[in-house]
Amino acid sequence: MKKHLFILLLTCQGIFAQVQFVAQVSKNSLGINERLRIDFVMNDDGDNFSEPAFEGFKIIGGPNQSTSYLWVNGRKSFEKTYSYYLSPTKKGTFIIKPASIEINGQVYKTNPIKITVGNAVAEERDPYNPYYQQQQQPQAYAGKSGVQLVAEISNPNPYLNEPITVVYKIYVSNRSAVGGWQVTDNPKYNNFWSQNIDVKQLQIQQGKFKGEDYRYAILRKTVLYPQKSGKLEIEPLTLDVEVEVPSNEVDFFGRPIMTTSNKKISAGAKVINVKPLPEAEKPEGFTGAVGSFDFKVIPSKTRLKNGESLDLNVVVSGKGNLKLFTLTKPIVPSSLEMYDPVHKENVTTPLTGMAGSISDLYTIIPQYKGNYPIQPLTFSYFDLVTKTYKTITSKEINIEVLDGPTAANSNAVVSNNINKTKIASNATFGFIKLKTVLSDVKNTDFLDSGLFYGLLFLPFLLIPIIMVIRKKKEAIDSDIVGNRIKLSNKLAKKYLSEAKKQIANKEPFYIALEKAMHNFLKAKLHIETSEMSKDKITEILLSRNASPESVSNFISLTENCELARYAPSTTVTIQQDYDKAVEIISILEKQI
Repeated sequence: MKKHLFILLLTCQGIFAQVQFVAQVSKNSLGINERLRIDFVMNDDGDNFSEPAFEGFKIIGGPNQSTSYLWVNGRKSFEKTYSYYLSPTKKGTFIIKPASIEINGQVYKTNPIKITVGNAVAEERDPYNPYYQQQQQPQAYAGKSGVQLVAEISNPNPYLNEPITVVYKIYVSNRSAVGGWQVTDNPKYNNFWSQNIDVKQLQIQQGKFKGEDYRYAILRKTVLYPQKSGKLEIEPLTLDVEVEVPSNEVDFFGRPIMTTSNKKISAGAKVINVKPLPEAEKPEGFTGAVGSFDFKVIPSKTRLKNGESLDLNVVVSGKGNLKLFTLTKPIVPSSLEMYDPVHKENVTTPLTGMAGSISDLYTIIPQYKGNYPIQPLTFSYFDLVTKTYKTITSKEINIEVLDGPTAANSNAVVSNNINKTKIASNATFGFIKLKTVLSDVKNTDFLDSGLFYGLLFLPFLLIPIIMVIRKKKEAIDSDIVGNRIKLSNKLAKKYLSEAKKQIANKEPFYIALEKAMHNFLKAKLHIETSEMSKDKITEILLSRNASPESVSNFISLTENCELARYAPSTTVTIQQDYDKAVEIISILEKQI
């Protein structure tokens, strides 16, 4: 009885044994320069394994297949694993879709896995947790690569709008070599004004890194101006580097064999603690200038006549955040018309920060004769050397207008004392009407107005006019002979005008003159160029009441045009031929 019960239990265990097919990852959150291992594990042997697409990752190792059998107290256990090693291609949140396999004629799928890829870490951590350390790692990750990327910050605690520099250096151990690299993640300087400084040629230098001898090169230089106080993060620069490192194997002479692999290295995120500018003793009208500056207000002239204008140049020069603040606007009397400024920048940005000058150029035109003061301008900035605010005040500028209309009140001329800005009230407020005239407001409905009906019937009135114009145009277009005569007349005038322009050039002159005379005949005699012969031209001209003398002169001149193109002639002769052509054409036009 016991024997039969034992056999029954074994049979039930086989029937109710559950097939498992799951996906397991080394971590669910990693940096973009780290590696991820994913295992697809099943507890029964299967066929037709299909891997997922791994969107957001690239496969750098695998698939590696392993199978294990285990017998414990007469019980059998089976496990088969497909392993992949992945490298993220970009930051973000990704879903690794299910893999599938066929076991005993039925298809099984793994669970989807959510993976978050964030900023690169300063040093690549071990990409395998203890559960996976028993598995063999790919050769590309054996040993240290000997390549490091470092971001050097000039000042981690600057003031608001104080320049700092970030210099990115790549360090390579003397035991390793770098074949090349590619930027996979550029840093974003949120809440910073940034300016990259090009490194035209890499220079390899010798230095120390963590007490060891390394070669290094400067890859990039960036100048930053923080635009917000508090803790600001600079995202890391990440490179995909082709590295040659010594392996655990040696050649015939005992030298280590070099292996090539790709590795992502990162400078790591940097935190900058930005100090706000002090509120105590902050000048009124401070616009955010930080650095060391000089301030000037320069007029192009101070004495001018009526109708003339002057240029007022407001200039700030020196070293600091020149592109990140606005200049003070001048205040001028109302009798001086001031136009919007032309802003100019002459600023360079070396590694030490912005330097140069910015300016606003105002055009001012006076309206009346007199003396007009332009009040002094002030410019305030925060000095990084003394850590205090400084204010520069320009001198008062007096503009003297020598002539022109005077204001209606003699007081429009400004005195030279403190109250120089007084101007006659009737000149300043002359545009304000002192008497009010009231008129009735009439509202007329547009639908009942004459304009409405006029616009309504206007298209119908235009139809007859359009038809008349169209018929006239059709009649003109159908008159082929008339159009040809008009065209010949136009060409005759054109070539005669062209001949006049080419009097100084013999050959072009006679070509144009000959064309002008031929087109004259086309227009007047209604004949084509192919029909033109001396006898026929003479016959038609005489039949049109042209005098024999005029006909003879015309024929003679057309023959001379061909000969004169190749015979020597003077400017006087050319002028005479032109005058003669004009005279003959004019006489023939009257006679025929």
